[in-house]
Amino acid sequence: MASDLSMGRAPMVDLSRLPLSEKQARVSRFEQRINETQKNSPPTRQWVRKAIRRQGAHRCPVRLKRLSLDVIIRYGDQLADVFCKYPDDVIHAQAYEFCVGYQPPDRADRVDAVKVLTESAEWTDEWGTRWGHRTGGVGATPVDVPIQDWSQLDDFLAHRIPDPNAPGRLASVKPLLSQHGETKYCVGVIHLALFERFHCLRGMENTFVDLCTNEREVQRLCNALTDYLVELVRRWGETPVSGLYLTEDWGSQSRLMISLDMWRKYFKPHYRRVFDEIHRGGKDIIFHSCGNVMGIVPELIDLGVDVLDPVQPGAMDIAQVAKQFGGRIAFSGGIDDQRLEEYTPEEIREVVRRTVDTLGRPFGQGYIGGPANLVSPTVPLENLEALSEAFHGHSSERGIG
Repeated sequence: MASDLSMGRAPMVDLSRLPLSEKQARVSRFEQRINETQKNSPPTRQWVRKAIRRQGAHRCPVRLKRLSLDVIIRYGDQLADVFCKYPDDVIHAQAYEFCVGYQPPDRADRVDAVKVLTESAEWTDEWGTRWGHRTGGVGATPVDVPIQDWSQLDDFLAHRIPDPNAPGRLASVKPLLSQHGETKYCVGVIHLALFERFHCLRGMENTFVDLCTNEREVQRLCNALTDYLVELVRRWGETPVSGLYLTEDWGSQSRLMISLDMWRKYFKPHYRRVFDEIHRGGKDIIFHSCGNVMGIVPELIDLGVDVLDPVQPGAMDIAQVAKQFGGRIAFSGGIDDQRLEEYTPEEIREVVRRTVDTLGRPFGQGYIGGPANLVSPTVPLENLEALSEAFHGHSSERGIG
């Protein structure tokens, strides 16, 4: 049933008043409807890969389903109407929420992602990191870490580091991939790849100190995390995904969080090992790193990254990004999620036009259009529809879709 969003804003839903069962039902129904639409929409696998290689695909691909659970619960079927009308070209296959992690099938005290990410809660993931979420917030943050002191490293590496080959680790994405993996451009998601996992184990402040004072321990932990990553990449390599999406936030709003020399010393060799394994399996690399990461884009290109995500306009000048790196790497994101709430629908259409014409059209459509990060529940529904309509409609108007 299509919704007429021109009639006005969707009513604000007080998530705190919804029972957990209703929240879960809304999320489940949303995902089911999107999945059904994808089953009936044209294949995307080949032409999206062509776009990523900047080989002149018929239009820029789109990935707009970059939503917090709160957005899905707030808008429910009305939001599903939008995504059914304008289906994504890129499908993300996420085996588990990044802050919840893998849970064995026989775990007695299972963490319910919908519950902990919509209510005030704390829980511990498989790595031993303690996470917290507060009602009204988006996402979760570490509140305690398992390696408080380097004297704990030996025990952690011997007994506590998770098994990337744990039975069922990727089981939750198998139904999705069995339906779409051979025809759609599907992306396997690996959150908290190396640096992010490191500071979730040590704490952010400790991490910055460690990089200056504890080289031996840093290298030992990075080696172990890379071993884990390579094995996890191999498991994803056994699936029909077209690419792997790794998250590693390296930028502040103005610059890298560490020096380039330090980045090259501690992290680049490990990335090369992981990325080579991804390409060995025939998969593309989509590297997510928020903030101003201009300093490492040449390094990422050297390492073989195929797509830079998210090209965050609040931190980088997208015209400068295009000028320096266009034609050497594909782009993703590009629309300022932090301003989606304040834009008018007409302003959204103009921003989309300008972004596609900057990041995509001059470079063989090598741009996956969408928000630069998770859309928050304060963004009006009509703005989300305007965003979807603009990306799909602009391509048609320009004769490339």
